[in-house]
Amino acid sequence: MAGLQADSPLPTALTVHNQSRVLEIAFSDGKAFRIPFELMRVYSPSAEVQGHGPGQEVLQTGKREVNLVELEPIGNYAVKPVFSDGHESGIFSWDYLYYLGNEQDRLWEDYNRRLQAAGADRESPMVVAGGHSCASH
Repeated sequence: MAGLQADSPLPTALTVHNQSRVLEIAFSDGKAFRIPFELMRVYSPSAEVQGHGPGQEVLQTGKREVNLVELEPIGNYAVKPVFSDGHESGIFSWDYLYYLGNEQDRLWEDYNRRLQAAGADRESPMVVAGGHSCASH
């Protein structure tokens, strides 16, 4: 998880738009982003999505229609979203939300490239792997 850097922009406004499925966030440096819930979900900083090290990332599929059920503040540095598919283990620092907003074009390209390489698309159902799971509750 990206930590909060001392010189990082801080959020000045945060709005959840459930109908359009985007998190709108404005920062103290004047930048503002509309981050789709789907992008947040597929790039969740949780171990369930990112794995426990490089190369262990789990490709997320079937998240196009995911909604944000709850957005819980975590101290003064982050929020913890609860998604409609039950995912709730990712803590999104302000730095990480800024990164998602600022890099979303590149992140979408990378995500679509990974989906294509896996023979999947954004509509493909999520493949549930058997075996162990990460106990991060």
